[in-house]
Amino acid sequence: MSTSSPEAVKKLLENMQTDLRSLSMECKKKFPPVKEAAESGIVKIKTIAARNTDILAALKENSSEVVQPFLMGCGTKEPKITQLCLAAIQRLMSHEVVSEAAAGNIINMLWQLMENGLEELKLLQTVLVLLTTNTVVHDEVLSKAIVLCFRLHFTKDNITNNTAAATVRQVVTVVFERMVAEDERFKGIVEQPPPVQGNTNRRSVSTLRPSAKDAYMLFQDLCQLVNADAPYWLVGMTEMTRTFGLELLESVLNDFPGVFLQHQEFSFLLKERVCPLVIKLFSPNIKFRQGSSSAASPAPVEKPYFPICMRLLRVVSVLIKHFYSLLVTECEIFLSLLVKFLDGEKPQWLRAVAVESVHRLCVQPHLLRSFCQSYDMKQHSTKVFRDIVNALGSFIQSLFIVPNVGNAAAVSAPAGGSGLGAQGTAQGGPGTGGVSGTLTTQAAFEYRGTWIPLMTVSVQGSAKATYLEMLDKVEPPSIPEGYAMSVAFSALLDLVRGITSMIERELAMEEEAAAEFREAHPDQEWKPQPGAHLVWEEMVSACWCGLLAALSLLLDASTDETATENILKAELTMASLCGRLGLVTPRDAFITAICKASLPPHYALTVLSSNTANLSSKAYSIQGQSVQIISPSSESHQQVVAVGQPLTAQPQGTVVLTAKNIQCMRTLLNLAHCHGAVLGTSWQLVLATLQHLVWILGLKPGVGGALKPGRAVEGPSTVLTTAVMTDLPVISNILSRLFESSQYLDDVSLHHLINALCSLSLEAMEMAYGNNKEPSLFAVAKLLETGLVNMDRIEILWRPLTGHLLEQVCQHPNSRMREWGAEALTALIKAGLAYKHDPPLAQNQRLQLLLLNPLKELSNVLHADIRQKQLECVLQILQSQGDSLGPGWPLVLGVIGAIRNDQGESLIRTAFQCLQLVVTDFLPTMPCTCLQIVVDVAGSFGLQNQELNISLTSIGLLWNISDYFFQRGEAITQELEREEEALQKQAQERGETLNRPFHPAPPFDCLWLCLYAKLGELCVDPRPAVRKSAGQTLFSTIAAHGTLLQQPTWHIVVWKVLFQLLDCVRTSSTTADKEKIESGGGNILIHHSRDTAEKQWAETWVLTLAGVARIFNTRRYLLQQLGDFFEAWEVLLNHIQSAALSKNNEVSLAALKSFQEILQIVTPVKDSDKAGDALAAMGVPPVLIDPLSASGPGRPLVRSDSLVERLTRYNGAELQAPPPGEESALEDSALWWSAWNTWYRTGTDSTRPPSGPTEKLSFIPSQPFLTALIQIFPALYQHIKANFSMEDLKKLGVILHGAVSVPISSDASPFILPSYTEAVLTSLQEAVLTALDVLQKAICVGPENLQVMYPAIFEQLLLFVEFSCKPPQYGRMETKHVANAKYNQAEWVALNYVPFAERSLEVVVDLYHKTACHKAVINEKVLQNIIKTLRMPLGLKYACPSESTWKLAVSSLLKVLSIGLPVARQHASSGKFDTMWPELASAFEDFLFTKSTPPDNLSIQEFQKNEAIDVEVVQLISTEILPFANFIPKDFVGQIMTMLNKGSIHSQSPSFTEAEIDVRMRENFSKVCFETLLQFSFSNKVSTPQEGYISRMALSVLLKRSQDVLRRYVEDERLSGRCPLPRQQVTEIIFVLKAISTLMDSLKKTQPENVDGNTWAQVIALYPTLVECITCSSSEVSSALKEALGPFKDFMQPPVSKVQNGES
Repeated sequence: MSTSSPEAVKKLLENMQTDLRSLSMECKKKFPPVKEAAESGIVKIKTIAARNTDILAALKENSSEVVQPFLMGCGTKEPKITQLCLAAIQRLMSHEVVSEAAAGNIINMLWQLMENGLEELKLLQTVLVLLTTNTVVHDEVLSKAIVLCFRLHFTKDNITNNTAAATVRQVVTVVFERMVAEDERFKGIVEQPPPVQGNTNRRSVSTLRPSAKDAYMLFQDLCQLVNADAPYWLVGMTEMTRTFGLELLESVLNDFPGVFLQHQEFSFLLKERVCPLVIKLFSPNIKFRQGSSSAASPAPVEKPYFPICMRLLRVVSVLIKHFYSLLVTECEIFLSLLVKFLDGEKPQWLRAVAVESVHRLCVQPHLLRSFCQSYDMKQHSTKVFRDIVNALGSFIQSLFIVPNVGNAAAVSAPAGGSGLGAQGTAQGGPGTGGVSGTLTTQAAFEYRGTWIPLMTVSVQGSAKATYLEMLDKVEPPSIPEGYAMSVAFSALLDLVRGITSMIERELAMEEEAAAEFREAHPDQEWKPQPGAHLVWEEMVSACWCGLLAALSLLLDASTDETATENILKAELTMASLCGRLGLVTPRDAFITAICKASLPPHYALTVLSSNTANLSSKAYSIQGQSVQIISPSSESHQQVVAVGQPLTAQPQGTVVLTAKNIQCMRTLLNLAHCHGAVLGTSWQLVLATLQHLVWILGLKPGVGGALKPGRAVEGPSTVLTTAVMTDLPVISNILSRLFESSQYLDDVSLHHLINALCSLSLEAMEMAYGNNKEPSLFAVAKLLETGLVNMDRIEILWRPLTGHLLEQVCQHPNSRMREWGAEALTALIKAGLAYKHDPPLAQNQRLQLLLLNPLKELSNVLHADIRQKQLECVLQILQSQGDSLGPGWPLVLGVIGAIRNDQGESLIRTAFQCLQLVVTDFLPTMPCTCLQIVVDVAGSFGLQNQELNISLTSIGLLWNISDYFFQRGEAITQELEREEEALQKQAQERGETLNRPFHPAPPFDCLWLCLYAKLGELCVDPRPAVRKSAGQTLFSTIAAHGTLLQQPTWHIVVWKVLFQLLDCVRTSSTTADKEKIESGGGNILIHHSRDTAEKQWAETWVLTLAGVARIFNTRRYLLQQLGDFFEAWEVLLNHIQSAALSKNNEVSLAALKSFQEILQIVTPVKDSDKAGDALAAMGVPPVLIDPLSASGPGRPLVRSDSLVERLTRYNGAELQAPPPGEESALEDSALWWSAWNTWYRTGTDSTRPPSGPTEKLSFIPSQPFLTALIQIFPALYQHIKANFSMEDLKKLGVILHGAVSVPISSDASPFILPSYTEAVLTSLQEAVLTALDVLQKAICVGPENLQVMYPAIFEQLLLFVEFSCKPPQYGRMETKHVANAKYNQAEWVALNYVPFAERSLEVVVDLYHKTACHKAVINEKVLQNIIKTLRMPLGLKYACPSESTWKLAVSSLLKVLSIGLPVARQHASSGKFDTMWPELASAFEDFLFTKSTPPDNLSIQEFQKNEAIDVEVVQLISTEILPFANFIPKDFVGQIMTMLNKGSIHSQSPSFTEAEIDVRMRENFSKVCFETLLQFSFSNKVSTPQEGYISRMALSVLLKRSQDVLRRYVEDERLSGRCPLPRQQVTEIIFVLKAISTLMDSLKKTQPENVDGNTWAQVIALYPTLVECITCSSSEVSSALKEALGPFKDFMQPPVSKVQNGES
């Protein structure tokens, strides 16, 4: 809160009362007067508080009385009381309630305390509070207070001294601040100027106001004190130091310059008192010479004293900075002194502080300008500014040259030693430090063995001194090595920075003013003030020599990147400033210095040496000391960053570039880039230097002329460190930007630049002649860059630029040189076309052709590399300007198409890229007349033989072109027809005929025909891949786009394109070489299916044929409207036939595919219907070949016609089917019969077996081929069935039989045959059966006359059935059974015909089922043939190749008989079946009593199943034959009975194991035979006695045989004793016993009257024999015996007479 607020006042009153109470308490005993004063003080305060409203004012009024008790308290000198009192007084002061009188009393009291040495710090505090809180103290009281502080400064106590010093400084400041405040108050009031006073009285200050007067008196006394004179005002001073006085003077001068500048009195003090004082105090320093002995001068010289000297310099700095305008003359003296202090003879510390002072000046450019104006530009005056600069320069030089004598640092480390050590680090440092980044070397300068470290002394533009600030040091400090150098260096830089930025700022302002003036007064001339320019020029002229000398030396000696950077920046700014001011000599001098520093030391470059010669003669002197421009020292300890070759005609050693060289180079680039406008004649210098540097660094020109790091080609190649590698991109970037800025030059300067570059280029070319050394491409690259950036005014430059490049550079024998010439030329052309000219190129054809012309000219150059560049250029032009070439197209296409086979792959490849681009992107933009050129060019790429891929891709391009023609058909047609009319007109005018290929056809069709013709040529190219691709493309284009052609044109396509192509291909294929081709191109493997030329041509033949067939298929309606379609059809079929019969599986199979394809068109259906619908309607699947993986490559891809709708719009008429008139049907059938004949000829020729011996393996058709051949028949048959005759059927049969008989080669068998065990049909066999099936179905629904073909079909099928047991032969060929064939050998394998035969048998049964009653079937004895055929498998039975065969044969026989026997009985009388019965009997006989034995491994279950089959046959006989015996021939019945008899007698096979015998003896079979026999023996229906006799005879034979067996068994059993009988005999007896029991059963079931009495007798006779057997030991016999004896109970009846008495 503020001191005047009520609360504060209240608090103050309370505190004061408290203080007074405390005081009275303290003094109660010892000092009663004080106590009383205190108490009365309390009363006084209370009274004031009670009476007054403004308490503070009242207090101030009475302050003397209020303060009194406290002053008395201080008077006690009792510490505790004194402290309390001082605190109370301070409280009053801080509330500003102390009046002037009271203040005087307080000061007096403090003075007493001071003299007594009491509470010194508290005193200082009290004085400070008193003076700072208010202004009541002034004049004598003030002086007394100040003296008090001074006196305390010189006590014994350190703390007090320091506090007092601070207090003094603050008090002095307060005094001057009061004066400033006072001036502020009176600012508005105009005063009477005081009468000018002479030098009468120093103390006449009557004109000054109070505060000013105090200040004046104080400052004057300070001067007195420093000068060791008595003060006027500060009475009572006892002692004073000069250093303290100087510090106080400096602070006043520095802090309050306004006071001295505004008040004459003070200015007077400055001139009269301060300056003389300073000069006087300087004298010991001026006279002193370091190292001079006292003997030389008689009077002892006073030694310079560091603290004083340093403070003097500070004062001088302040004087010059603030009061230069007042003290011009004095400053000249000071400056001259400063320059002198830099002498080498002065002590080190003196030079250091002098340099710091000079630095302070250097950061004030305006001050420097004033020096220049005040001294240098006045006649008969010291050239102060120039001297300062030169002094700095010679100071720096002296540091390098003069040994550091007497320097404290130098003693501890001898100069040489430190130099060497430092060199070590400087050299080792960057090498290692650059890599690891841990070791940082100290920045330093090093020159001829002298090493001077560089320190950071101050931020740029501010002079922060070190030694000028050492106010506490008494002894001169030891200056570290390099400090002085560092300061001098900073001073130089700041000097340059200050001057240049100041002048440039003013120049800019002047330019602004000029611009404004011109706007305001366009008619008048602008005249700048000459004065300013003169000053600037004078400043530059005065300083440039010294600066250049110093900077060049430093640049040479610098080992630190930042330092180097700064030096270069200084040289650069100076050069540009000189350029702007038009000072040529200094400009060139600075530029030369930078150029030399960029190149390796002693590098021979004539341009530069001539220039420095003028300079080095200008040795100049500074005050008698001569200063040389030092030539660079060679032993520079710099990091080497690059080793390269010098650019000379004769090869020399390498030269070394250091990091510093690179840095200088960057500066040079910077100079040329930013200040190119002021370079004038120095361009030559700069460009030459850059060319050499670029060469040494191995920068090579890249795209657009920009230089990029490249490898040197030969010689000890350029070595670059990583450090410089990272710099290079930056450098090259700046290099480019440098030439980019040429766009801002005016036309004249631009021509100068180009001429300079052309002359550099010619020099480089001279150098490159006669040796294959890498040429310098600098000039060419930069010509290019300059051209590129000046595109807007290219016409001015185009001819000289392109002329130089075309005639000189592109023809040069050195490949790099000419490559670059071409690079530059093409880049310019591209840029020229791309540039947005005004007016644009489209409207300025002259310019466009001007720009394109050099491109065409390049075709005349013979070097391949130039052609390569030319084509690359074309490619890029297309990519960027393809849309706008217009009339330039023929020229561009001409360049692309100018390829020859001898030109090498890469040229062709590039030219081809161009073509690709044209086709993919630019067909729509070019005039249509150029389209034919495009087709020709594309064709020529297809035919070139250097690069296969290009040939293939160019075919793809032809396809794309065709697509384009198709999509843009209408537009192209219109444009071409317009063009055609124009041409026609011209031709008529000249009286010539129009000559173009395929002339009568319309122009658009001609375009297509050209395309087809080109593709046709490519289809018979020697390279298979090209043929394949071209073929596919040709047919795809015709298929996809053929509808666009006019009808007459199609005639040309069919006869001239397609058939011609087929002929060529057929010829080439049949004559192709059969030699195996070794793998192509080393690592490319050729598949075995393509390893001869013949096989490769085969592929072509396949494709071509397929393509033509497809066209015939898809364009059928269109072609049928041409007059000669039938001839064309015949020709095509002829081609198909010759291909199908060629000895090459692939071709033949493909021919059939094509055949299939053209046959799939049933009638001309609409597009919507599918080809196979008509077949499908008849239940025949549309026939297609399964694309078998093994059979060569798959089908070529066909582009589906996705444009159907569009076509119908475009060419509607052609797609309408013709009216199905009579004649079209007739013609159709002619076509189909022609196809049938072809099929028949092909089939016959291909399936005819080889006649002669088969050692020399003749050609055998493959399975897929035969399958395909047979599969064609059903489709074909649909069209010819109306007239299909028996004759034709026989032809068909021959082919089918032939086809099935063909064996397959073992290596194909795994693909065609399943594993042998699986019963599957091959696709060929399926096809054969399908063909017969189609026929049979057709006959079925056909007219009566067709049905005569049934027997023929049965005959064919039965032939196939025989294959199951007797596979067909193929000529005399040896075939192996499939299971024994080895896959890897060339053997022929017979197929497994069993499944086929079995399937044929099933078909026979089915067919017979349907047709048994047909007349033809009955008449042709089909049933007999079936039985006859089946006899073979039935007879073989177990000997059949496959077990399934005889089982199927039996079941088939049973089925056929179940259908056929009733028919046979029906026609019994006609005798048509007479021959069948014996056949049937033999079949039964062969089967039931087979000669083949069952296999050993037959299981019991299997055997029982087989026996069941036999039983079924017997059952058939008993149900279907015997009951109808009266319709059947007698012999047949007899044969049957004999068979049954034979079956009923058990016969056994001796091979069985004993355990199985009872099963294996066909017990059931015997039983059924026996039963059947008995059934028919005892039946009362026996019609003839003969039959009954047969059965009776059979029985008696059976019984007799049983009797014999039993008897023999009993005897043997008896004889054998304990030995068991042989197993056979036991078995036999068991069978006999079983037969007896069966017989008994049968007799029981029969009517007794049917049984012959003799039979009964025989049966009963068996009984005793059976009884005898009871003794046998075999349990099996016993059980059989039991069964046999059982039935005899029926015979056990009593004799007739005794019946009634019989026992129960």
